[in-house]
Amino acid sequence: MRRTSGFSLIEVMVTLVLTTIGILGMVAMQGRSIQYTQDSAQRNTAIMLANELVEIIRANPDEVFKKTPPKEPIYSGFKDTSLFYKDKGSDFETAPTNCVANPTSAIEMRDCWVQAVEASLPGAATLLESTTYICRSSSPGTCDDNGSMVEIQLAWTVKAGTCPDTRAPDATTCIYRARVEL
Repeated sequence: MRRTSGFSLIEVMVTLVLTTIGILGMVAMQGRSIQYTQDSAQRNTAIMLANELVEIIRANPDEVFKKTPPKEPIYSGFKDTSLFYKDKGSDFETAPTNCVANPTSAIEMRDCWVQAVEASLPGAATLLESTTYICRSSSPGTCDDNGSMVEIQLAWTVKAGTCPDTRAPDATTCIYRARVEL
């Protein structure tokens, strides 16, 4: 009796099943990778927008401080209100208008920043009033108008359950929060 060598049908089927499972795993990993890349791009946009607002605020100290150089030796005494401050659930003290081509005043710069937020982050226009805020804060997540820290929270819409941030207000909203000392 002569023995033949080769693969049996069962061995071929097992190999096919293992290969299929591996390919399905790679496809699932690819989907997650796209999701994380999108989250990273949106979070990076929020970081850049927050940094831009901080620079606009620093370029316009008269809107934040009561005393500013050259009249006074140092910046001191925070104002109670500013056109930059915005509480959660409310609009800016002075409602934003359309952005001008070459903004020169603090309000024009702020309005262009608001327009950039609405254009750059998905769903930000609808979340601007309810979830986004800019305020003085003595502790994270608290707008108490105390201390020298300015807290900026930006929000955008995501697919349900895809935001890795546990501080997000709901399953379809992602937030970025920055605290900066002026």
